[in-house]
Amino acid sequence: MIRRLSPRTLLALTAGLVLTVAAAAAGVMLTRGGGQAPKVALPLRPVKEIALPGDSSRFDYASLDPDRGLLFIAHIGASQIIEVDVHRDRVVRTIDELPGVHGVLVVPSRHTVYATATDANQVAAIDETTGTVLHRSPTDDYPDGLAYDPVHGTVWTTNESGGSETITDAATGASRGTVTLGGDVAYDPTTRQMLVDVQTRNELSVIDPTALRITRRVPLPGCDHDHGLTLARTDHLAFVACDGNARLLTVDLTTWHVTGTYQVGDDPDVLAYDPAARHLYVAAESGWVTTADNRNGHLTVTGRAHLADGAHVVAVDPTTHRSYYPVPHGSDGHPAPLVYRPGPWTL
Repeated sequence: MIRRLSPRTLLALTAGLVLTVAAAAAGVMLTRGGGQAPKVALPLRPVKEIALPGDSSRFDYASLDPDRGLLFIAHIGASQIIEVDVHRDRVVRTIDELPGVHGVLVVPSRHTVYATATDANQVAAIDETTGTVLHRSPTDDYPDGLAYDPVHGTVWTTNESGGSETITDAATGASRGTVTLGGDVAYDPTTRQMLVDVQTRNELSVIDPTALRITRRVPLPGCDHDHGLTLARTDHLAFVACDGNARLLTVDLTTWHVTGTYQVGDDPDVLAYDPAARHLYVAAESGWVTTADNRNGHLTVTGRAHLADGAHVVAVDPTTHRSYYPVPHGSDGHPAPLVYRPGPWTL
């Protein structure tokens, strides 16, 4: 027999359901960062935009040779790298036949640019002066970010889908091995080890680049899906961006403990650090940029606001302290890197 509920009982059940849904939503909000971070005016002054060729499809990593003033930008949609002379405000060349290019890393000491041709599962070495592709090497599935080990003369490629790091000889492109792991990678010159964000485990792994084995796993409490990674080498710090809950973590590379947690823009992606000014930049998929000062190993957030749609990549020049944000739509609607310098915001 079906029992008819009283109005009072129905009201109580309805109220309970509302509270349950609200609690669940709040739980999701907390897990994902609780909504967009509070806005804080960015301590950046616009300098200029440099017109780029091609369409307004997605850009990814960018890498700068500050001595030569050459900025290399991965244009995924065009499967090419755009080389820009930031001293003369002009495009030098486009380097084609890099299918689905994501990662790009210039190594000035070798006069070579390395790029991940993601759709071809390759890493390519390119002559910085001529733009000629010197060699291509196979990787695992979906190569993305890159790091250079100057001691062993190797390039490390993060294979996002393959869950591994491919190690290749920087000069010849010959294979030096593979480490099963996955995540953004960086070289720590102090310990001469490789650091890798392991996104599926929310941890920072330390790899011996000689033995190609994991020597330490560092938990990242408070981090959901660690994604971006950069280092403050002189202070022995790692900065980790967590795109699952819009958090930035500071990790002490001496004690291997998380020493700070900060809120940033939704879906943080690429980080850049200016060692001379000790400024950190965090660019997010949401178009928000967060800036912070590093003083004695502790960060102070100095700005956090929407810079531009598509501004999820940042490169910084440690000599001029200018920062560069390649976006699909500049002020005239065409692709351009937006150039900023430290200073009060004025328009």
